[in-house]
Amino acid sequence: MRDLPMKRNRNKFLITILIITIILLICCIVYVMYRMNSQQKTQQEYNNLASSVAPSISNEVTTPSIDEALADNPIDFTSLQKQNDEIYSWIYIPDTNINYPVCRSNSNDNFYLDHDIYGNYSFSGSIYSQYCNSIYMHDRVTVLYGHNMADGSMFADLYKFTDSDFFNNHEYFYIYRPKHKLTYRIASVYSYDDRHIMNSFDFDKDEVFQEYLDYIQNPRSFTKVVRDNLELTTNDKIVTLSTCLNSGEGRLLLQGVLIKDELTK
Repeated sequence: MRDLPMKRNRNKFLITILIITIILLICCIVYVMYRMNSQQKTQQEYNNLASSVAPSISNEVTTPSIDEALADNPIDFTSLQKQNDEIYSWIYIPDTNINYPVCRSNSNDNFYLDHDIYGNYSFSGSIYSQYCNSIYMHDRVTVLYGHNMADGSMFADLYKFTDSDFFNNHEYFYIYRPKHKLTYRIASVYSYDDRHIMNSFDFDKDEVFQEYLDYIQNPRSFTKVVRDNLELTTNDKIVTLSTCLNSGEGRLLLQGVLIKDELTK
């Protein structure tokens, strides 16, 4: 009989643990469903935005134009900047989901890490740069950040370039600014540590910049694909696309070198 109260207490304890476990499981399921729904909603908003302000961008040629006449700019920056005046460019990479506006906050470097272009909280965030980089893409190195989302949105498709066949068949990406189309040739893609690039290198110094360029062409990384027969010099301008690694700490970097700055209408 003395064991009966102990048994009852043990049963109560087990029931309590079971109830807590069920509650936690329900909370996890609700959170995952909320997050998935939020990501889908955010991506749909970006798709709708691309349809309205960049309807012809997917028809753009994937090699640099030699036509001297001013081409139309496929991005309606007037409409974009009415929605958010911190949108300053648009990035498009053929045969990927990367077709997004690019933002830069004037007050909080990482605001767009977890906010969409409308300023709403978002797991997906936005594609963005920080205040250390000019919105005119004139810096020797410009870093653009985007999440590696499980649904393939934002910068997740940078991982496509780790496949050498895809890399070799896709040489260019494009950044549009008001009255400009910038064409970048993809130099390499590789895994890297998680240092803040712009705070870690003084790119005003030629020797520092050249070391960075040398690393781009010969990265010391297990995950890497490099463009052959491409020489980079201190006269070049680089855009570094940065996203999270699939596992562990660090970043996946895709490096592009500016090869053409076309004026547009």
